[in-house]
Amino acid sequence: MSELDNLQNADGTEEINENVQPETPQEVTSVTEDNDEVLNEIDDSNAEDAEDEGNVDRHNIEDKDYESLNLEQLVIEMERLVQNEKVQAIKKHVDAIKTEFDKQFQELLNEKKEEFLSTGGNIIDFSFQSPLQRSFKDSYKDYKQRLNGHYKNIEQNHKQNLTNRLEIIDGIKALTEDAEDSMNTKYKKFKELQDQWKVAGPIPRDKYNNAWNSYHFNVERFYDLLHLDRDLRDKDFARNLELKTKIIEQAETLANDENTNRAFRELQNLHKIWKEELGPVSREHREAIWDRFKEATKKINAKRQDYFKNLDTIYEQNLLNKHAIITLINEKANEKISNHGGWQNKIKEIEALREEFFKAGKVPVKVNEATWASFKEAVRNFNRQKNEFYKTLKKDQYDNLEKKQALVKIAEDNKESDDFQATTQLMKKIQGDWKRIGHVPRKDSDKIWKQFKSACNHYFDRIKEQRNAASVEEEEAYTQKETLLAAVKSLELSGEQKTDLATIKEQINSWKTIGRVPRNKRQIESDFNETLDGLFKSLDLNKTETELIKFENKLDQLASGDDSRALDNERFYIQKKVDEIKAEIIQLENNLQFFSNVKSDNPLVKDVHKNITRHKDDLVLWTTKLKKIKGLYS
Repeated sequence: MSELDNLQNADGTEEINENVQPETPQEVTSVTEDNDEVLNEIDDSNAEDAEDEGNVDRHNIEDKDYESLNLEQLVIEMERLVQNEKVQAIKKHVDAIKTEFDKQFQELLNEKKEEFLSTGGNIIDFSFQSPLQRSFKDSYKDYKQRLNGHYKNIEQNHKQNLTNRLEIIDGIKALTEDAEDSMNTKYKKFKELQDQWKVAGPIPRDKYNNAWNSYHFNVERFYDLLHLDRDLRDKDFARNLELKTKIIEQAETLANDENTNRAFRELQNLHKIWKEELGPVSREHREAIWDRFKEATKKINAKRQDYFKNLDTIYEQNLLNKHAIITLINEKANEKISNHGGWQNKIKEIEALREEFFKAGKVPVKVNEATWASFKEAVRNFNRQKNEFYKTLKKDQYDNLEKKQALVKIAEDNKESDDFQATTQLMKKIQGDWKRIGHVPRKDSDKIWKQFKSACNHYFDRIKEQRNAASVEEEEAYTQKETLLAAVKSLELSGEQKTDLATIKEQINSWKTIGRVPRNKRQIESDFNETLDGLFKSLDLNKTETELIKFENKLDQLASGDDSRALDNERFYIQKKVDEIKAEIIQLENNLQFFSNVKSDNPLVKDVHKNITRHKDDLVLWTTKLKKIKGLYS
């Protein structure tokens, strides 16, 4: 039996000699399995679509290179598919996205775990939460729920559709066996049953082949009967020849389509129509039209195979690109870096290379796992070097903590001393030592500073208790400052910024020349500063300039005192503020590593960058203040 006979017998015999028995369903099945590989592929795909009508939409969903997407992009693509496409049509895409997301997230999790352990953490305490992981899990859960709900809804429909199709088969069988109706009446009923078959709906995939074979077996028997009325048969043959010729012409047009995937999908649909909807043609045309259809099919498949061969060439180039990126990561991992800023820059460079790796595209399947393993090892090597640096940095901070704890003990042991001359020198010395010691762990910073400051303040408060009450000069200075404050409050500015600024500075200089006021009346200094704030605000000066003008006034007041403790405390406070801001900047920059796979315009990332910028602006102001107060000690 020829290939033409194979296909036509699977479709419905075109012309059956009355002396030849029709094939059994089992024989029809074996004939179909002998077809070319491409025909089998088309048949298998059509059988899958036949189970669920919406499943055919999977052919229209764009295939993307999910390996080139980062975690955030994978989440977005998953959400888009689940929300916008039929749930039964996206399984291939969802599985590919989940595989890639799990792979990338596991790599990120390993990095965070190594970093946690390298800083002395215990494995049982490790925990890492990601908003991207939560979003992905929610979307995947939504997909599974929708898919389960979909199959529950169609399960009953499948059963009913199968029942309907079996009834149609029984109806065709009855026509063949009925001896009472005329041939014209039988033919009309036969056509009605064929129309019903076309719209009977999807059935379970495992029942598809048996139902289809049984249907065509009985169609063949009816055509065997139809030879008794050649006019009806010839009319049907002619109509089927016309329709199959149109299908062939469409296939030949598709052979010239540059989009090979689209052409193959359209070809699949044409085979479905040929096989499931059209009947036989006369024997003299049978082999010719099948050969012509098969030739168009082979051309389309040949172009498709060429397309995949070209993909292999692209994958090989992608492999070379990825190896180059891996080599560059290894080189950067071996560079010697000795400061936080250098590591922060290197982290950004590695992250850029990671993104470039993911965007480099697919590589040949046979080396995919090996390439991914080499990439992971290169990144891990870099992270080990980075973690070792920050581990050493943390050890230094704990050493500093021990040194400062020793100073706290000295301060507390001497805060009740009555030997003011000797103890004052000791207290000043340990305050200087404190400033020269570097950072301590953030969790201990505030606590230990409060202990040290409390002990020092207690000692200097005892000294102040020994001093006399305010002098007559201080009372006079207070009276003068009251008068000047009232004048400043009623000061009317010209509206010219330069002129008004000079006027305000004159008032500040006048205030400085008056001198100190009694301790219990120093609230007037705050009142004066509040008044200055209002004047500066009306001048629309920037924050830094305003703060420095007021700070210089404050320094003059501190420097003119007879107790250096106030000036020392201010210096300690400013130094501590500078240290805190620097530590906060380092922490924020480290936090950016947790968003390594998130776009720069993500609201969380933008907020971190905004905080870093604000802290750096503050650092400029406080560093300037520190330089000014240090100048008073020289």
